[in-house]
Formats: sequence, structure tokens, C-alpha cells
Amino acid sequence: MIYKIVHRTSYKYKRPVSVGSHVACLKPRTLPRHSLNHCELQVVPSPAIMTERKDYFGNHQYFFTIEEPHDELVVEARSQVTMHEPPQETNRSSPPWEGVVERLPEDYSPEGLDAYQFRFESPRIRLRPEFAKYAKQSFTPGRPLVESLLCLTSRIHQDFRFDSKVTTVRTPIEDVFRKKRGVCQDFAHIQIACLRSINLAARYVSGYLRTYPPAGQPRMVGADASHAWVSAYCPGIGWIDVDPTNDVVPSTGHVTIAWGRDFGDVSPLHGLILGGGAHTLKVGVDLEAIES
Repeated sequence: MIYKIVHRTSYKYKRPVSVGSHVACLKPRTLPRHSLNHCELQVVPSPAIMTERKDYFGNHQYFFTIEEPHDELVVEARSQVTMHEPPQETNRSSPPWEGVVERLPEDYSPEGLDAYQFRFESPRIRLRPEFAKYAKQSFTPGRPLVESLLCLTSRIHQDFRFDSKVTTVRTPIEDVFRKKRGVCQDFAHIQIACLRSINLAARYVSGYLRTYPPAGQPRMVGADASHAWVSAYCPGIGWIDVDPTNDVVPSTGHVTIAWGRDFGDVSPLHGLILGGGAHTLKVGVDLEAIES
């Protein structure tokens, strides 16, 4: 399966922006589940400077600066990825989760050393006793890690309601946990907080989710979505992705862009501007299968 992805972001400013410097994290990664064929970033007005590099986590980032006055900024990423069908890691047996906790500090493999840093607090994720208590309803004594992880994923899906009007990108996860409402970003943060609070390694994954129209209705261009899910580490298996928003293991409908400690590491677009004042933001994502 080949997907064509168009991610369009537009800002309209109340007053002109004289200078703007931005970072875009919109280029999909190449993984066992999918490979990147190509990606291009189109920016209006045209940047005076644009460079590309990889960040600390290996994510692709574009850096660009606009040096002319403008009252609108449009950033459009056009990508193409080929989806593969890797073996589902969740079908493999896994050790008891307590054993994984004990092994992580002594796992000197490249993946293990990378995973160790995802056991700790990050700017948007705090470790709390209430998160550990919630997690241990799934992570019972002697239970295999994968089985426990899937159980926690299902419980978050059942206990939390999707509500885009309750939270913002700045809402503390403690508030989300109390209200039991939020969006995919919130649910990913909650699950990561639960896993890290019992000393397991978990990272935040950003990407795209293919959506399907109701039966008998045409597909709407731009109706797909940016999405967020979770990846947990198990020695001997590696990273295991789970999607608490939809209670699924990501497969051919999920395209990974980036991962980090939390949303702050993988924000699709951020930067600094001089001027602008208030602004309106519009985001549209179109993920179209062009070959199956």
C-alpha cells in the first residue's frame, strides 16, 4: 500500500509579521512498518533560509526563516510512504513486567541504552503515585509485559472520553486524569505517565491516522488527522506501539513522523515571530491510498 500525504497548516495574523523563524517536524520516518519514498516542504512566503537536519531522537526537521513582512503563513508538507506488513510483535511472548523493570538498567544493547532515557519525567509528563496505582490494575504480579500493556491500553480507551473542547496543548496531564476527557495527545501522555511511574520505558509517537468515511458516503479530502500514540520498550522484543485512543496496535493505518519524550519534542510546527498579534490557525491532513 502506498499513501500520499498532504499536511497543510495556515496561520492568519491580525497584524503583519516582520520576521519569523520556524521548525517543522513533518517528514515521516522509515521503519519496518513503512518506508519514506519522498517528502517536500512548501512554504509561502518563500523562506530566505531553509535547512534540514535530524534532531537528537533521529527525527527529520526543517528550519526556515521568513524575512519579509507577511500576514499569512502557509506550510504544506507533501509526502509519500510505502506501507509494509511486519510481524506483529504483540503476538510474541514476553517476560513478566517486573523482570523487564529489573533488566532495563542492565540492558546495554543500543535499543536498551536508548530506551533507558524514556523512564524519567519530561517537561509535560510527571510521575505520580496515582498514575502508578492506575497502571498496576493492569500490571499485576507476574503478568507478561505485552499482555499488561494491551490491558492498560484498553482501559484508557474505556475510561477516558474523546473531547476536543476540554483540553489544550498546555493542559497538565493531572487535569486530564481527573476529568477523564481529552484528545489523542492527552491519552498518550497519560499512558506514558502510567508506564514511567512503574519504571517502564515509554515514548511519545506522533504521526498520521487514516480515517474512513461512513458507509455510502464519499471520502472527504483533508478529513484525516494528525495523531499520537505510545511506544513501550521490552528487552528481547524491542519497541511495541499501542494506540490508547482507538485501542489498537498501530498497523497499516498509522504513519509515524517522529518520537520523543512528550509532545514538546515533536510539535509539528513551532517557532518565533516578531509582530503578528492574534492569529487564526487552520490544519488539514489528507492521507490517500494511491496504490494497494
